[in-house]
Amino acid sequence: MAATALANPVSTQTWNESRTRRPQQFYAGRQAWAVTPEIYFPKAIDNSRLVKVDDPRRKREMRMFSVSLCMLFALVMLYAWQHFSAIEYGYKIEALQSKRDNIVEANRLLRLDLAQLRDPERIDAIAKQMGLQSPDAGQVQRLEAGPEANGGPVMARMSDVVVVSQ
Repeated sequence: MAATALANPVSTQTWNESRTRRPQQFYAGRQAWAVTPEIYFPKAIDNSRLVKVDDPRRKREMRMFSVSLCMLFALVMLYAWQHFSAIEYGYKIEALQSKRDNIVEANRLLRLDLAQLRDPERIDAIAKQMGLQSPDAGQVQRLEAGPEANGGPVMARMSDVVVVSQ
């Protein structure tokens, strides 16, 4: 159709003249492509009746690709979960160690206070302030360390039991 439009100089004379002057300016005498215009005609294509043919090979490739992509995603998520869990456990360990250090320090202070409170000189000074006297000989009875002191089982004895009747 473009060829017939160019073959008839009467219908395209004004267009042909306006188009042929520009290439002649650039190529100075070359007339080869100056007279061949490009004309595009729209064409409506109806693809509604086309049916896509199933390709089992392509389906298998896409299925394998999808499965491998899912596996890769799962591995990346597993790695990220482990990494962040390790970081979280690190923070928890650090907090527990700090708490343990505080408890050890508090325990040391309590043992120091206990040692100060059990000091015999301090107890003697407080007893004298309250007006107490030192015990005489024979007033102090030492208890023997038996199995009951260790927290072991104790057998009942009849000799220590006294029956009082009225």
